[in-house]
Amino acid sequence: MIRYRDATAADLPAIDALFRRSFVATFGTLYAPADLATFLAGFSAAAWADEFAQPGVAIRLAEEEGVLLGYAKIGDQKLPVEPIGAAVELRHLYLDVAAQGRGIADALLHWTIETSRARGAGELFLSVFVDNTRAKRFYARRGFEAIGRYEFPVGDHVDQDDLMRLVL
Repeated sequence: MIRYRDATAADLPAIDALFRRSFVATFGTLYAPADLATFLAGFSAAAWADEFAQPGVAIRLAEEEGVLLGYAKIGDQKLPVEPIGAAVELRHLYLDVAAQGRGIADALLHWTIETSRARGAGELFLSVFVDNTRAKRFYARRGFEAIGRYEFPVGDHVDQDDLMRLVL
């Protein structure tokens, strides 16, 4: 049975491991090894701990029998958009590849939306790689709209990400 709970600092190593596995499985072939290594180096244990300690950051976990299947991370809105009022940013929504298709992403996104509303946000923003059609369809089916693009660096390589917004 899948269990959902809020992350603690003790969960950060498992979150980092899942993030790395998922990112490399999904995007690893797109980048030169040096660019990928540089990007992943930015997610050090200290960087995770610093971000987790920020007041606006929260992470929700999905687990089964003690194994992390996925997580959603939200924080204060920092993307290059102009919110109408209070806003939250969905910074990560990652699943283990084997956990896809089980409704976990929906449950994590539901938590993200409800938590954002509880914080008084009127909008939820995220960015998604322009060629990640599966993720873009997932968000569009749930009411997100594309509102622009921005450059997302992975080492010396620069991707284009779609900026998406959900009015809450």
